[in-house]
Amino acid sequence: MNRPVLLVIAHGSRDPRHAATVQALVRRAGALRPGLRVETAFLDFNLPSVPGVLDRLAADGVREVVALPLLLTRAFHAKADIPAVLRQAPPSLGIRQAEVLGPSPLLIAAVERRLYEAGLTPADKSATGVVLASAGSTDPEAIAVIAETARELRRTGWCSVRPAFASASLPRTEDAVRALRSEPGVRRVAVAPYVIAPGRLPDRIAAGAAGADVLADVLGPSPELARLLLERYDGAHAVDGAVARTA
Repeated sequence: MNRPVLLVIAHGSRDPRHAATVQALVRRAGALRPGLRVETAFLDFNLPSVPGVLDRLAADGVREVVALPLLLTRAFHAKADIPAVLRQAPPSLGIRQAEVLGPSPLLIAAVERRLYEAGLTPADKSATGVVLASAGSTDPEAIAVIAETARELRRTGWCSVRPAFASASLPRTEDAVRALRSEPGVRRVAVAPYVIAPGRLPDRIAAGAAGADVLADVLGPSPELARLLLERYDGAHAVDGAVARTA
């Protein structure tokens, strides 16, 4: 029995680093699952577009697709934009929309990987405050998920963890850095961008981290994210559900 195609849907960006990072992540996920057809599409700014990939899959005779939003929270794109574009797919395609990536212990592990790669060690945790800096959202559900992710990261042993946002919500990265400086026991401050790929908002996070001691990289094509893509694919494939266009 043929497995459904995994279609990873990213937002897209005018910054060429964004698409390159997304493609690297998708390639890594594909390498973990030989024989699985994995495709990438973008909602905006980059090609291939979602409609273009869906038309190509239909022309290839594909019958089933798992559409995976490359998003860390369920905000507007996951709730509105992606379902709307999937409903316009060729009628021969059966499409199931997978859950967004977050929350997940694998994301916590990816954040810690980037902090260690930036020079920290597990021994530094007890004296290090971390700013978990996300892109930001006006969606209360998305903001609540970021706050809970910060709490989960704190439970791994960091001295303190504060969420911050590059847009739409407060506090900003620089404000969270200053707040951590005044907390008892915090001897160094690290900023961990809770974003997948480079772009305008991650650059804003980096600018706000000027007062920090450590700035980690974006999550990018980390092994944990690659595994998480397949975990979300398997979850959507295993559970019966309505085709996305009927939602």
